[in-house]
Amino acid sequence: MKVAFIGTGSMGGSMSRNLAAAGIDITVFDLNSESMKKPIAAGAKAAQSGVECVSGADVLITMLPTPQAIEGCMVASGVAAAMKPGSMWIDMSTSVPETAAIVEKSLDQTVRIIDAPVAGMSVGADKGTMSIFAGGDPADFAYAKPLFDIMGDPEKFFNCGKRGTGYAVKLVLNMLWFNSFVATTEALLLGVKAGVDLETLRQSLVGSPCNSILLERDILGMLKDGDYDEGFAVALACKDLRLAGDLARSVGVPMEVGATVENVYRRARARYGDKAGEMIPAKMYEDDTNTPLRFK
Repeated sequence: MKVAFIGTGSMGGSMSRNLAAAGIDITVFDLNSESMKKPIAAGAKAAQSGVECVSGADVLITMLPTPQAIEGCMVASGVAAAMKPGSMWIDMSTSVPETAAIVEKSLDQTVRIIDAPVAGMSVGADKGTMSIFAGGDPADFAYAKPLFDIMGDPEKFFNCGKRGTGYAVKLVLNMLWFNSFVATTEALLLGVKAGVDLETLRQSLVGSPCNSILLERDILGMLKDGDYDEGFAVALACKDLRLAGDLARSVGVPMEVGATVENVYRRARARYGDKAGEMIPAKMYEDDTNTPLRFK
């Protein structure tokens, strides 16, 4: 199986490296050539363009930051038209079915399509322990499963249903995580301002019905070291919240909490910049109350 991989950023670089390290015949491309060094060091071949990357490939994997980037790569740059008949496109980006439908018009009718976005942060991508949420034909899943098992945890592969459902699950997941993060930040700040030691408060919540992976694991880097997780930029968080809101409106679901959290993220982005980490809203709360959330 010959694999093309386009998008070797903070997630895609590790994903493609793991495929190369496992012995997969893989060619990579990214507009930022520096980001290709990780998979190339593991044995991947480098392409000079997306069209060159996909030439002769049995499978194309895309891991791109926005739906606009996907459309630009696949349609405007000619990658979709260059895919060979009978091959497969696996989009592992956080995107929407509407973008895939635009790309499909430029694909040969025999090209199979799977949407398979991922979760697990850059750490999961590095370790190959991500969760994968796939929408498409089960027969296509079976063909691609060896690749998924290298990039993610085989026990965390989810057949979400028809095409588009993988995208939907990922948007719901991201929205819920951002909602939970903002709520958790407010709760911790409230407890600390009321006089409770931060670590005592966190441990109490972990031992309560309110426990979560976010409290147990995800937030520790921030509470210990002030790490707001720049591996995932706040600009991308705002994009995901906007896409979740668009999805909600399209299916008629009210999103009052989600809309409020999106506003919090937009304010934090405006204050600290596009490249600030996905946990940067906590710094906005800290700065506004002069109360850093740090373990003693």
